[in-house]
Amino acid sequence: MIEGISAVTLGTHDMPRAVRFYRALGFAVLHGGEESSFTSFRAGASYLNLIAQPATRRWSWWGRVIFYVADVDELYDRALAAGCRPATAPRDAEWGERFFHLADPDGHELSFARPLQSPV
Repeated sequence: MIEGISAVTLGTHDMPRAVRFYRALGFAVLHGGEESSFTSFRAGASYLNLIAQPATRRWSWWGRVIFYVADVDELYDRALAAGCRPATAPRDAEWGERFFHLADPDGHELSFARPLQSPV
């Protein structure tokens, strides 16, 4: 039986830029950093990893990483303050989450979400 996701690893063409982006959103570096070819961040009980790739290595749309966060609107404001341009503003979805989408500097799609409170 699958218990969960341990980590998601994304390629980057510019490790310093990618590390600064994720740090600005509040991810804490556990291993590596701007000068490393591999960096690992804590993402709740899981990890987000970055691995340096040569400029000739290209990727196309592959999907989206979805992170649950404590406060969607606060993170959205933090992203704006860091100079990010989210693809969507926070909204309540019909499937029961509040979310917004944001692409990282390498074009990887990220979604930051929080389950909506159930009506009492």
